[in-house]
Amino acid sequence: MDSTSRTPCPPLAFSRLAEGGYHARLATTAGVALVLFSAPACSACRGWKRLLPATLSGMASALYEVDVSEATGVARYFGIFHLPTLYLYRDGQFQAELQCEARPDVIRKTVQRLLAEPAQDEP
Repeated sequence: MDSTSRTPCPPLAFSRLAEGGYHARLATTAGVALVLFSAPACSACRGWKRLLPATLSGMASALYEVDVSEATGVARYFGIFHLPTLYLYRDGQFQAELQCEARPDVIRKTVQRLLAEPAQDEP
C-alpha cells in the first residue's frame, strides 16, 4: 500500500448509556457521537441499529444506545415519545436531532449538513 491509500475504518459498535451517566459520558466523548433512543420491541430501532455502525464509520467517533424501557428518566427528561429518536453530539455538546430516511447515503448527507450548521439547543 502506498501513502495515498486509505484503509477503511472499521464499523463502530454501540455502547449503552444508562440512567445516571448520560450527560457525563457524552461530556467526555471527543468528536461526533450519535445517540439512538430505542426499545427492544421497536423494529425500526433495530433497523437503524444495524444500519448506523457501517454508515457512520469514519464520520462518528462513538455510537450510544439508550433503552427507554430501562432509562425512563432520560426518556422523560428529553420528552422522547417516538422511536427511534436520534441525537447528534459534537465534543459532548448537543448538535441536532437526526431526522431523515434510513438510507446510508441520506444519513451521511444529513449528518454532514447538521454538523455544518450551528449547534441547536438541547431539547
